[in-house]
Amino acid sequence: MRNIFYILLLCFSIASFSQELNCNVVVNAQQTGNENLTIFKNLEKQLTEFVNNTKWTNRTFEPQELIDCSMVITITDYSGEAFQGSIQVQSSRPVYGSSFNTPIYNFNDRDFSFRYLEFQNLIYNPTQFSSNLISVLAFHVNMVLALDGDSFSKNGGDIYYKQAQTIVNYSQQENFKGWKLEDGLQSRFALIDNVLSPTFAAYRDVMYSYHREGLDVMSENAKKGKEEIASSLKKFEAMNSRRPNSFLLRTFFDSKAEEIEQIFTDGPNVNIASVKETLQKVAPTHSSKWRNIKF
Repeated sequence: MRNIFYILLLCFSIASFSQELNCNVVVNAQQTGNENLTIFKNLEKQLTEFVNNTKWTNRTFEPQELIDCSMVITITDYSGEAFQGSIQVQSSRPVYGSSFNTPIYNFNDRDFSFRYLEFQNLIYNPTQFSSNLISVLAFHVNMVLALDGDSFSKNGGDIYYKQAQTIVNYSQQENFKGWKLEDGLQSRFALIDNVLSPTFAAYRDVMYSYHREGLDVMSENAKKGKEEIASSLKKFEAMNSRRPNSFLLRTFFDSKAEEIEQIFTDGPNVNIASVKETLQKVAPTHSSKWRNIKF
């Protein structure tokens, strides 16, 4: 009886710490020449606990619903409490009726500087700036949640995009790169500004139709799923004609190019010529993959 009690207690404890994410956090300090310093190991441990144990939403996630993601922080330089580097954030979500996970978010954030004192408390406040370390992580967590939400329901990521924008707004007051218009076309500011702009509304439409009406259908009707994916990609044509080779299109195809190549090189036949024409227009940088699509 006592053993059963302890098992139940353990299960409850695990469930209580399961929030929204199953995130693998890596701190890579090889470029500093001091990658074995305990501060980097402790930073990695603290950030892993912070990202996975913080309650980011008001929703209750079952263990099987946790969003798989990763954050690879590359430290290029440090001095005392000041750190400089980059962070690569990726996420995926399962495809209905399969064992396959599809990539959703892939962002290489090159302007990542922060201050960190070993063992300092990491506390997220959704309405005010705590530190650039917390703001950058919280921004990307909300983008992961938002894009995952959009892939399951139309405009399902609204609340998380708004929170990401809130983080941008209050972080602009601090002297860190990536939060302002003048920080370039591939910054955090540019990402959320583009996603929420009517100019790029097709991006969120595609996130839903590609995943929910395309990939999720393929286990039951592969041809219909492929046709829907082809149709969803064509929605990018008008957007691309207004803003050729836009940042959002590049982030989408950096995640999806290999997957799209595989989808249209296998399974039931669809109009490959039309698909390839669309892909060459909207994502010419991946033309080598589009040339491999033959059926």
